[in-house]
Amino acid sequence: MMTSNRFFIAGLAIVFAAALSPSAVLAQDFNATPPNASWQEPAFTGQTRAPVIDETIELKQETIVDGLRNPWGVDELPGGGWIITERQGAMRLADPEGALSRPIDGLPEVDARGQGGLLDVVVRDDFQSTRRVWWSYAEPRGGGANATAVATGVLSPSGEAMTEVKVIFRQEPAWVSTKHYGSRLVFDREGALFVTTGERSDPEPRQLAQDVGTTLGKVVRINPEGGPAAGNPEIPGGLPEIWSYGHRNLQSAAIAPDGALWTVEHGPRGGDELNRPEPGLNYGWPVITYGENYSGARVGEGLTQMEGMQQPVYYWDPVIAPSGMAFYEGAMFPDWRGSVLIGGLRGQALVRLVIEDGKVRGEARYLQGEARIRDVDVAQDGAVMILTDGSSGALIRLEPDA
Repeated sequence: MMTSNRFFIAGLAIVFAAALSPSAVLAQDFNATPPNASWQEPAFTGQTRAPVIDETIELKQETIVDGLRNPWGVDELPGGGWIITERQGAMRLADPEGALSRPIDGLPEVDARGQGGLLDVVVRDDFQSTRRVWWSYAEPRGGGANATAVATGVLSPSGEAMTEVKVIFRQEPAWVSTKHYGSRLVFDREGALFVTTGERSDPEPRQLAQDVGTTLGKVVRINPEGGPAAGNPEIPGGLPEIWSYGHRNLQSAAIAPDGALWTVEHGPRGGDELNRPEPGLNYGWPVITYGENYSGARVGEGLTQMEGMQQPVYYWDPVIAPSGMAFYEGAMFPDWRGSVLIGGLRGQALVRLVIEDGKVRGEARYLQGEARIRDVDVAQDGAVMILTDGSSGALIRLEPDA
């Protein structure tokens, strides 16, 4: 059942703060919170704590589907409606009126321990004729080991079963861990599929983010039917599917209006990173990073810069815990055009960044404290769709309340 509410959301302008209650002012003044790694300095002006966007906007929030069990990924179907994953292993369809299907049959087994399970899902514009779907998941490999995998299949005309299922990517090596799988799926303009992966969190496998003979802590680029995509970089000693490396746990990815891939990855305690991954380049983890270990100790030698390793375009300390990402090009929010929208889990907010000339020029946060936002999408009519995380998550439509 759809439900509708209206919220007056401050775009976090200081001039508006006086109109809010003291607790709301504290919640929205995100740049006032001190960093965890206070001894670190950004590499350039504007790399962190961009100016707060001076904006007020009234939003209407409409729940399209609720009662979802830890939903993780969502994509709009070209003919209308949505395809949604639940981390425990269910994939469902939601029609435009919010009616939710039973779980689709025929999906492979998932390892839903910890952060694992059924993860992202995408379709292409030709879905109505092909019925083809792609999804990522934590694949059990035996003996408690698992790894990120990507599969594709054809959805039956009734929408009840997935057929012709095959696995087109398997992260190597598998590891006995329940953390840091990645994993977002994004098609580029050439039709290749970007897959983001995590480095499995533990001290030993995290080092493999620097090993180009593995696919831990990487962005990979593959053919939609499997195998490395044409045009990938040639990295000495590297696997042909690797696009970039030295990443921690990438749970946000999107193609910008100019066709470039952008990602956001989880840092440790501090150090979430916005990157524009370039082919063959090294993004540093775990050798360089902003932030610190959860214990408060420095990561490695505590370095934030090193020759041959790329700096993030932007970083957060404290973290937002990013998940889901979309560039806004719709007509419904004209002032948001060109902005990137990112879901915040720990931040419990929809984060908007204004990017100009490859640099972040401003940041705003909406719906702060409402829910953990797991995924973000833009509907065909320009509404912003958010997927909230939790044992009773929801798909929610946001539009201006004129």
